Amino acid sequence: MAKIAINIATGSLQKDEIIVGIDLGTTNSLIAIIHPESKKPVALKEHNSHSLVPSVIHFGENENITVGDEAKQYLVSDPANTIFSAKRLMGKTYNDVKHNATSFAYKIIDDSQRSANESRLVKVQVGSKFYSPIDLSSMILSALKKQAEHILKTPVSKAVITVPAYFNDAQRQATRDAGKLAGLDVLRIINEPTAASLAYGFGLPSIALPKEAKTIAVYDLGGGTFDISILHISGGIFEVLATNGDTYLGGDDFDAALVDYWINENGFDARESKYRQVLRLKAEEAKIQLSANESYATVYEGKDLTINRDTFEEIIKPIVDKTIVCCNNALKDAGIKKENIDEIVLVGGSTRVPLVKQMLRDFFGKELNDSVDPDEVVALGAAIQADILAGNTTDLLLLDVTPLSLGLETMGGLMDVLLPRNSKIPTKVSRQYTTYKDGQSGMKIAVYQGERDMVKDNRRLAEFNLTGIPGMPAGMPKVEVGFLINADGILVVHAREIRSGIEQSIEVKPRYGLKDEDVEKMLLDSMTHAKEDMDIRALTEAKTEAEQLLTTTEKFIQKNYSQLTPQEINETSLAIQALQLALDMNDKNLVQAKTEELNDISRPYAERIMDTAVSKAMAGKKI
Repeated sequence: MAKIAINIATGSLQKDEIIVGIDLGTTNSLIAIIHPESKKPVALKEHNSHSLVPSVIHFGENENITVGDEAKQYLVSDPANTIFSAKRLMGKTYNDVKHNATSFAYKIIDDSQRSANESRLVKVQVGSKFYSPIDLSSMILSALKKQAEHILKTPVSKAVITVPAYFNDAQRQATRDAGKLAGLDVLRIINEPTAASLAYGFGLPSIALPKEAKTIAVYDLGGGTFDISILHISGGIFEVLATNGDTYLGGDDFDAALVDYWINENGFDARESKYRQVLRLKAEEAKIQLSANESYATVYEGKDLTINRDTFEEIIKPIVDKTIVCCNNALKDAGIKKENIDEIVLVGGSTRVPLVKQMLRDFFGKELNDSVDPDEVVALGAAIQADILAGNTTDLLLLDVTPLSLGLETMGGLMDVLLPRNSKIPTKVSRQYTTYKDGQSGMKIAVYQGERDMVKDNRRLAEFNLTGIPGMPAGMPKVEVGFLINADGILVVHAREIRSGIEQSIEVKPRYGLKDEDVEKMLLDSMTHAKEDMDIRALTEAKTEAEQLLTTTEKFIQKNYSQLTPQEINETSLAIQALQLALDMNDKNLVQAKTEELNDISRPYAERIMDTAVSKAMAGKKI
């Protein structure tokens, strides 16, 4: 007899396994589904409760672990064993976060000091135990999974999880690993702004799928991260034109700035974690209250904690300014003007701060769209993506982009870009390469990320050797190198020698992530050094060509010495010396000129000898 599942929460037949959408947030997390009857995305919540689950974990006695509202109660009473903002540690090393270590009340350690053989990712110490951000995130995901199963009265094992658009490979993979630890089959990692665009563009009663093409800016300011994405929406196709942001910027920084203000005003001991934790919670409370009121006042240990909106806005303005810079950069990358933006969509709880809205209005010169709950919109979009993967929606296509260029190291240490930054993903691209030396049996495949022309100025992601190439003259083997970036933004590199069929591949999973300031620095450096890089590339390419010509010419003379005249040998020898001298002088124009001179001298006798060889080979044969 066939089994029929009934969703008790909705009273409907559960025909297929539910795929949930999860917003794993810095401050709060939540889970959403497509309602089986209304076909609308809804955030799950217990009866008479809210949908948000605080991203807080408390480690109690006897290994009793609590998550969410219950854990949040221990932030002040047991700060050392209460973990918050774990998402900010995802894919980070200790060096990435040590300058902000005081903002965490719990102990953050450099795991590389414990064992050189273990991951260099940062870990959190609770008592005598050590937890990675993956471990901590999996606990939050497990709590969300249990919550969903309790509400829906059905097992939940598949999910779509959102991440900031600027999360790198390591951070995306860490999120996927956290889902796996929580017992979830993570079908897709989707960018938070992209998820939000889905929620605003489809499936909600307030906003229907746009009939006409629109260009939308998704401004996502959460508790710990910030993203700005420019999207073009037309005919159900959601195309990300550009993205920018900072994975270490958000509402938590508003709180930290206010805490520092109160510490300076009242003389609190900044080294005392208890004070910072209480002040952090008071700051969060003040931030929320100041969104609707002109002032905030409370008392802590006999000292007044007061702040008015004007002072608060003065304190946080430098932080908001950083988001505006990111907005401007995203527009430049997309190649459009702010006047061409049809709609500005707000995502994340921190967008409720009046100054954020005002500065955003001033920058774009138009009103903002916050018609969908900014706390829920990302999870709702993830639920829509889950529904697409379940095969229930076929009229939507989602295209994301790469934040930085990806390429290979070629002769002379040059960066050969296969995928320029802001390339659409998922995507696949390939290019053919060949050997440099006769009989070369292997080829190093070194993968880099960055915007500079020389690989030494970029970030190496991975390296492997393609071995077993049959011995052939230089230039004969054909090695096809392919880049495949899946929908999660994970890169797979594949190399294959076409004639022999030998192949090798690697999935790029960096041990630790790229720091946000490094991403910004790489982009700025690419612009600052554009002229210098262009000159270096041109010189390197000229020298590589010259060196190849020298090698080829010297081998040709050795093989065919008897067929050359003394004059040809002498002229060639002088041209070789001149080219070698030019190489030492590092003058591109001189190298190119001497290369051409050697070509002009060697070309006539090379053609003569080849013609003679062909004539002998064809003698007596009919065509």
